[in-house]
Amino acid sequence: MAVPFRKTSKTRRDKRRTHFKLSVPGMVKCDNCGELKLAHRVCKVCGSYKGREIVKQ
Repeated sequence: MAVPFRKTSKTRRDKRRTHFKLSVPGMVKCDNCGELKLAHRVCKVCGSYKGREIVKQ
């Protein structure tokens, strides 16, 4: 089995991990109540989607 000849430095390790991060989910305003919600999903506050009531409150 191959073994590294030298220890990987912190700088080299961190450069490799620059793209390893979380992304912010796409949030949009609800057309009905104006609250922020995830795109393409039913609003948790008022239960509407695309202007129609999907979930009864």
